[in-house]
Amino acid sequence: MFEFLVDVQRSIYAALSADIAAFSETRDWTTLLAMLPFGIVFGAAHALTPGHSKSVLVAYVLGSGLKPIRALLVSFALSVTHISSAVFLAVVANSLVTRTLVGAGRAPSLELASRMMLVAIGLWLIFRAIRRKPHIHGEGAAVGVVAGLIPCPLTLFVMTFALSREVPEAGLVFSVSMLGGVATILGLVALVSAVARGLLLHLFDRHKAALAQVSRVLDAVAGAALTLIALIELTR
Repeated sequence: MFEFLVDVQRSIYAALSADIAAFSETRDWTTLLAMLPFGIVFGAAHALTPGHSKSVLVAYVLGSGLKPIRALLVSFALSVTHISSAVFLAVVANSLVTRTLVGAGRAPSLELASRMMLVAIGLWLIFRAIRRKPHIHGEGAAVGVVAGLIPCPLTLFVMTFALSREVPEAGLVFSVSMLGGVATILGLVALVSAVARGLLLHLFDRHKAALAQVSRVLDAVAGAALTLIALIELTR
């Protein structure tokens, strides 16, 4: 399955590169608009591959008790930050991007900051579970932004290629369409996680004490999972 997704991305990337090159010569906007469906499929396939903070998203939604709508907002914040940070790097802060073959498309400074903040959020969830602290308004969106700080390498590549051909608008069109695909997949992940948590808690609905205890346990487990995931990424 993973190899199939990689092949799909490779094929779409080749087609997008050809479209951007053609647009740079003709400035035909029909060529540019033809990129939209490719970008959406590209984004969805890319989001299905390992990474993209899906484990962080699942852990947080399961532990936080967010309703489906709020879980969707977290996933959307993650998606927007993931794509827009790549656009930002390509346009403004290209010097932050590693140019070595092994680390191509990565931004170590942002990755380090993201993982360190996730450790802090994970520890906060554990503390909240122990002390029974209430959920802070806006916390979910903050988690989405922090988790999405790792820029999308494929968006970065396409934006850089578009800039090299002096057609930044082509890169932006691709980025917006890819955001649609990424947001769709991460939104589904968030929804499934929120519904799964609701079903689990529904099993304990008749026992209020058990319900509260399970909610606290989920909070603590989510915090431990976030902390562990971030620490593993930091030590790689």
